[in-house]
Amino acid sequence: MTNSKLQPRTRAQESSSAIERMYITMRHLFNRGFYKPMGVSGDTLREGLLTLRPEIYGSIAEEKVELNGLLYVIDRLPFGIEECQYINLTSDEGYKKSHFKVIVPLKRRRNCYRIDEEQMNIEVTRGRSEIYDILTHLTFLFIESHKIMRRVVITEQGNLTRDWKKLENAVLNKKTLTKQEKEIALTHTANILGRTFEEVLSIYDKFSCPENKSRFLHIIYWLGKLAIEESLNDNKRIVTFSPVLRERLGHHIHGEIWANTIKRTLEDKGLLDRPIHVISANMHSVMNTLYAPKALKNEKDKTVFELYELLSDDRNEKSREKVKKEALQNGMIYIEDQSGTNINVQIFDTAKHKNGRYHEELEKVEGAKKPVIIVMDYAFGEQAYETMDELLKPYITSKRVKGYLDVHSVSIMGKAGILEGGKGDIMIPSAHVFEGTADNYPFKNELEKEDLEGHGIEVFDGAMITVLGTSLQNRDVLKFFYESTWSVIGLEMEGAHYQKAIQSASKLRGSIRDDVKVRYAYYASDNPLETGSTLASGGLGTTGVKPTYVITEKILEQIFKNS
Repeated sequence: MTNSKLQPRTRAQESSSAIERMYITMRHLFNRGFYKPMGVSGDTLREGLLTLRPEIYGSIAEEKVELNGLLYVIDRLPFGIEECQYINLTSDEGYKKSHFKVIVPLKRRRNCYRIDEEQMNIEVTRGRSEIYDILTHLTFLFIESHKIMRRVVITEQGNLTRDWKKLENAVLNKKTLTKQEKEIALTHTANILGRTFEEVLSIYDKFSCPENKSRFLHIIYWLGKLAIEESLNDNKRIVTFSPVLRERLGHHIHGEIWANTIKRTLEDKGLLDRPIHVISANMHSVMNTLYAPKALKNEKDKTVFELYELLSDDRNEKSREKVKKEALQNGMIYIEDQSGTNINVQIFDTAKHKNGRYHEELEKVEGAKKPVIIVMDYAFGEQAYETMDELLKPYITSKRVKGYLDVHSVSIMGKAGILEGGKGDIMIPSAHVFEGTADNYPFKNELEKEDLEGHGIEVFDGAMITVLGTSLQNRDVLKFFYESTWSVIGLEMEGAHYQKAIQSASKLRGSIRDDVKVRYAYYASDNPLETGSTLASGGLGTTGVKPTYVITEKILEQIFKNS
């Protein structure tokens, strides 16, 4: 007889359920219009995050405060948010025309506005993925704030520890701390956080900014202070969603404006009837690949990859400007986003690309068939579907005639987490598996593993997961995908959304040719299965330069070869 006894749920199954519960809850709270993160309405989000214990949030489930995760989150939320009791998520509702100063987080392109001492408004123009990202980060932030509170409130009457009072004095003094005063304050802060003096000293400078050199102390104090107010005086922090945001979400309002601007520009420049190739990438790799060798011809002692490394260094602004000037004079059109998508665009008219790289290949192409390359900056999660879907739709010309873009290829390149290998390695997907759904998107990738080998970089091919959010990634779920028959090689946030839009346009709507070529390639920003190799452990530095340009060169080579 077979043993019918039910097996206990694995950690991967528990984690998958937690992710699903969190997303259902976030949608419910959004429809409701508000919630209190540390109240009853926030219970499911907090419990889900503590069940998941995402790699990016480190020691979230322990009593000690997580420092690297805190830095990761603070870099993606607006300056001063730790002081705000009221956080309001809005659509683009005209605040840029007000006296409020726009605040853009260091590592997220979103406009935020400090309305008063208690309220921060965060503009959401990139779809549900952005809301999930913000709410997950806020949940982490508030969990950590209550850890601080529990370590400084020592009686039910609200008596506070000596360590807290010393930290408060250092923060409210508002003068620049001497080295001695800083180290005294850090000693008390270390006790509050359950961390060593060495740990808090090593991360102190990473939080510093021109506005506040002692920002680390400031953040810890205000997180603790608002948590104390919640605990002792029931002054709960509240997250609200504006009625306009709730009404607009999902209607492609920003994506439609963005796409129409591109099509109008193509029409104005007489490029609508030419073969079009769309590339989702950063705003430098295609431009540098096409124009850097010519613009920086005086750098004769450097190889082309050494030129790319030179341009990736923030200290070489003059060299970057030279390349940009060369590009603008030889066929590049730059469209700075005004739609709210935060996706800038470059259009390259290769008919004007004279005496530069790939010039010989282009000389063989008839003028009317010379490719037009549209490079769009990175989308964010579900925003990839909105923008690509709108871009590939038919357009209405200024003469009110319906037309179709002659899109020959769509290429997607960017960063992703890798499950085998390490930072800087390359992944070539053969399918996108959409996490949390039954949607899978197999496709013929024009890029193959062999195309990118031979540069001293490891290359992997196989299926990739399109995750609902990088901040929820859990080692047990990823290990399941990696070790099971799925044999997944990596994870990213946009692939399935892009492919859904491409297949819809080519196979269902017929708005672009059905033989459109697709190319996907990613370089590894982290390995979430390795402790200490998550996104919270820091950036790529120059490690990402070579794989970025290896991928870019191969994409351009295929575009020009097939023109």
